[in-house]
Amino acid sequence: MKHHLAPLFDGHDDVQAEIDRRPADPADHVATTRRVLDAHHPERLTLTVSAVVPETPTAVTLRLRRPDGADLPPFLAGQYVAVYADGTSRPYAISSSPAHPDHWDLTVRRVPGGRISNHLADTVRAGDAVTTTGPLGTFHHHPLFHGDDVVFLAGGSGVAPAMSMIRDIVDHGIDRRFHLLYGSRSADDILFRDELDGLAAEHPNIRVDHVVTAPGTGWAGPTGLLTAGLVHTLAGPLDGRMVYVCGPQALYPYALAQLTELGHPARRVRFEANGAPADPAAQPHWPADAAPDEEVTVTARGRTFRTRRDRPLLDALEDQGIRPEAACRSGECSLCRVRVVKGAVHTAQEGRLRLSDERFGYTHSCVAYPVTDVELDV
Repeated sequence: MKHHLAPLFDGHDDVQAEIDRRPADPADHVATTRRVLDAHHPERLTLTVSAVVPETPTAVTLRLRRPDGADLPPFLAGQYVAVYADGTSRPYAISSSPAHPDHWDLTVRRVPGGRISNHLADTVRAGDAVTTTGPLGTFHHHPLFHGDDVVFLAGGSGVAPAMSMIRDIVDHGIDRRFHLLYGSRSADDILFRDELDGLAAEHPNIRVDHVVTAPGTGWAGPTGLLTAGLVHTLAGPLDGRMVYVCGPQALYPYALAQLTELGHPARRVRFEANGAPADPAAQPHWPADAAPDEEVTVTARGRTFRTRRDRPLLDALEDQGIRPEAACRSGECSLCRVRVVKGAVHTAQEGRLRLSDERFGYTHSCVAYPVTDVELDV
């Protein structure tokens, strides 16, 4: 059907005449496009664990492949996939190289009380099936804006995306300088230590410095935290280099403070989204009269239930069998977006809302907390 505004454009008659002269196209372009999209951006994949590789006393790497042996969707080094288990999901960075599309490696560390991490690390075996999303996330190198000389501050399992980036540089022969400053609790807790040290020794454009907080006997490297002074000592003047930061939640405000002390501009720092805040009530815009441990009522999809104010809405909904699409669980991807019909919620600082969200009542349920009784459109 011709749009009523089309004749207002110069040359419309000639273009329309050309369209009319073309023979009818019987191809189903919608189906073709759908197949291409599903191949590169699938909503769900059921993969097979081909190997479980012990990394440290607290971490393993799960190697995932398609059951039919076909290549997996491509990804950019630094991206993650969400893994589904026990009625919920968690994001894990891919630690393998994009140069090997036949598998993804997910490196998982046990954490106290970890619902999914401990399940994956302790109970999953080779041959088991795992359900994931396709690759997601914006935490990857952008050659136009990030330059060819980057620094990565990693803590604990936050080294996984750095490992993928380093492997990518090596496998593809990328002309990029990469300096990893990697903080661990102890020497035996350093993930990929031998491989990292070996790659740094073989490739002059890659440098790796390990820093441990609890050095044991025989440790001769740097110790303590990644302070401004230590970053300067190891990396030298940052001079506007792009700095990536990934690790436990406490690393983010700390690293930003240290980089700010060095005079490094915030626009040259990239943080990987890493979960909901541990204590949302500690954020300055949490309502002073809302006790975080008190319960409120949530109504969604015809169900009404009680939940604590300091529990993310996404977690509370999943407990009731209501499962919005979710991936990052950190307020970034927006897949778990819901509309607040009645009541008030606290959206954590981590939530990256659109300008129109506040006007129309939308929030990201993974970092939203009900401070009053609420009704949701999910």
